[in-house]
Amino acid sequence: MELADIGVTGLAVMGRNLARNLARHGYAVAVHNRSAGRTKELVETFGGEGTFLPAEELKDFVASLKRPRRAIIMVKAGAGTDAVIDQLAELMEPGDMIVDGGNALFTDTRRREAALRERGLHFVGTGISGGEEGALNGPSIMPGGSAESWEALGPILQDISAKVDGVPCATHVGPDGAGHFVKMVHNGIEYADMQLIAESYDLLRQGLGATPAELAEIFREWNTGELESYLIEITAEVLAQVDAETGAPFVDVVVDQAEQKGTGRWTVQSALDLGVPVTGIAEAVFARALSGHPEQRAAARGLEGPSVSGVAGRELIEDVRQALYASKIVAYAQGFDQMAAASKEYGWDVDPGAMATIWRGGCIIRARFLDRIRQAYDGAELPTLLADPYFADALAVAQESWRRVVTTAVSIGVPTPGFSSALAYYDALRRDRLPAALVQGLRDFFGAHTYHRVDREGAFHTDWSGDRAEHPA
Repeated sequence: MELADIGVTGLAVMGRNLARNLARHGYAVAVHNRSAGRTKELVETFGGEGTFLPAEELKDFVASLKRPRRAIIMVKAGAGTDAVIDQLAELMEPGDMIVDGGNALFTDTRRREAALRERGLHFVGTGISGGEEGALNGPSIMPGGSAESWEALGPILQDISAKVDGVPCATHVGPDGAGHFVKMVHNGIEYADMQLIAESYDLLRQGLGATPAELAEIFREWNTGELESYLIEITAEVLAQVDAETGAPFVDVVVDQAEQKGTGRWTVQSALDLGVPVTGIAEAVFARALSGHPEQRAAARGLEGPSVSGVAGRELIEDVRQALYASKIVAYAQGFDQMAAASKEYGWDVDPGAMATIWRGGCIIRARFLDRIRQAYDGAELPTLLADPYFADALAVAQESWRRVVTTAVSIGVPTPGFSSALAYYDALRRDRLPAALVQGLRDFFGAHTYHRVDREGAFHTDWSGDRAEHPA
């Protein structure tokens, strides 16, 4: 009986394409789906691409795997994932491996990894980015789990991953939930990136009266320089698209309500728990949430706006380009700060330079400047990416344009929460002193929360309701 090198259960588009990718690279792939029709369709349609071993029952799927067994789950995150894991675990033996390739919440992955470890099974929470095309042709892959599991699984994942300059876009991220955490932050950065692009489009369209087709050409031009990225590339494609039925720009026939599946929200929730400001990601999540309340927006259309509109000159194009690049740097810096904080909190030892390396290809946020981020972290422990000389200089060059963009947006009533929050973060970070001193003074006044002084050690409290004398806490 022929045995499979690896298996995939869950054959929706991502699972199917991942199985095809594995088969195209010469691996014998066991395939299974809860509804057998999808398994049959995969083999009938794509069987010529490699060796597929179909199974209608999960027990037959497991039995068809070489030992130690390696099974990838590609099902919707949540209770369904737990159900499949439980079923697989009952059929597996110590030393076997379950790989969750979905967008699972990292805390769930930590829980699952600990439970399966007690049973002698390896559990590998694995972030996979690149969408349908990436799964088929080479994604960016972020596996967590034990070092032992990486030794057995890593060569396969690196083989099927995207390559940049011959370097695989797959590496071991760290123990238990590290892989899914890093994928979550990747998606959070993706939210911020798309929000900044949308603000650029909106401000140029409202400020210049430019058409989507004209803006498509601007984005194409931007994609030849430091902003070169997958998202800028496809922005030009979407803006150039014309609706076949109406002849109108495609972007004008799409309902202006951006949906979300939860990874951006998880990123912000985690950042709050870790005490890391990810303002760019948070504003992107909130912008999507606001867009999803049409009843509130309809009720607010009578609110007064500025009397001036559409007054910007063509120089706005270059200003927006600079502001987009600067704000993008801030968003990525915040994401890397969050990964560093989680790595310290959970003992993961995540290598930020390695994350920048594997994000250079295959994934949604792949961009030219990720190579610069990789270089920034090469041999350096940066308290913030903004401290790197290259990025500090880039922000210095961009800051006047950045400020003009925010000013212009405010003056003509175009909301730019991404640009504005990124600039506010930049200004707060570079200040010698922040008004947090007043906040702490207020906290001590009403709640006796104490404060620290700039001129001596220790905590202090002022007797605000008495003689206002200061006392050591």
